[in-house]
Amino acid sequence: MLEFRTQGYQGYSVKYSPFFDSRIAVASAANFGLVGNGRLYILGLTANGIVAEKWFDTQDSLYDIAWSESHENQILTGSGDGSIKLFDISLDQFPIQSWSEHAREVFSVHWNLVSKETFLSSSWDGTIKIWNPNMPTSILTLPTHSCTYSAQFSPHSPSILSAVSSDSHLRVFDLRTPASASNHLIQSIPIHSPPKSRPGIAPAMGIPPSEALTHDWNKYRDTIVATAGVDRIIRTFDIRAPGQGPLAVLPGHEYAVRKLTWSPHLSDVLLSASYDMTCRVWTDGTAIGVQPELANPMAYGGGRELGRMGRHTEFATGVDWCLFGAEGWCASCGWDERVLIWDNLEISAPEQTSAIIQYTGTKSSKRRFLRGLYSSKRSNDDYCTGRQMFNS
Repeated sequence: MLEFRTQGYQGYSVKYSPFFDSRIAVASAANFGLVGNGRLYILGLTANGIVAEKWFDTQDSLYDIAWSESHENQILTGSGDGSIKLFDISLDQFPIQSWSEHAREVFSVHWNLVSKETFLSSSWDGTIKIWNPNMPTSILTLPTHSCTYSAQFSPHSPSILSAVSSDSHLRVFDLRTPASASNHLIQSIPIHSPPKSRPGIAPAMGIPPSEALTHDWNKYRDTIVATAGVDRIIRTFDIRAPGQGPLAVLPGHEYAVRKLTWSPHLSDVLLSASYDMTCRVWTDGTAIGVQPELANPMAYGGGRELGRMGRHTEFATGVDWCLFGAEGWCASCGWDERVLIWDNLEISAPEQTSAIIQYTGTKSSKRRFLRGLYSSKRSNDDYCTGRQMFNS
């Protein structure tokens, strides 16, 4: 595990570069983001540990960041004063562009992963704004009418985006639809609705609405979205069936879940950060292509926690996956002024089994089998066996 101290600044968001596996950025704030300056850190991962390559000070707290998908040196920040700034890390001191249309804190920024020509921001002022980095004003404003903590473009479509808000709803917008009275809104899903009842089991009770703080699109299943927030529960939804409630319900965190993100390597694995000072790895129970009987994650009780990292000593506020190399590497940040780089495969406590696993098949099926070992929490020996088999 590698560690870096953001002395005097508490972390709010951490993101790996989409271009380099050895570069991460951290958005931070003085005085826990209540009052004071912010700082954007650009950190390099070296053989000698984590080093600060550069940092930029801002006049107000920074709550979120997003690397440009079209320029390796550019990065967005969302600030407590309602501004969005675009920095070029090859230059010094000042942002190359700044926008100030939001009336309240900007709590999320996200680059379009498909078209790479636009980005969005969401704010406590109850709006989502779409931007082009080459234009001085926003392209479009989408009202949510509630404090919007998280908004994202779908990684599968340049025109679909989503948001979660303080009113406990997941909203999905399609910019290809006529604006009309709906402002491109195509789905509004109540996050607190109970899951679909299963045969032979009493229907689940509904949970009172609470603020939704974070969400993320599955990178492999284009209609699956995970949400989490103040009620401490992670849920997954299929936007094709908004009325059926959550597909999987993952309780376990002791306090609010501040950030979650799907794995870029495995279709069923999530990573979360919580105010209970832990980062946890989960499976939603699907293990698509490995365990067909679990294709319906609620059929056998849903997903489960695979492991947890408890090295933070204050709120854990940000997590991200490394896109490159081994599939387990993650970064996290928190209010303890620490950035940690760690391998989630080391914290996934394996079940104590003595089963001898034998497998033959094609290389693609070996890959699916290996992922199944990870998702099923088999023993470390089993996992290593799978690794060796895959490489053979």
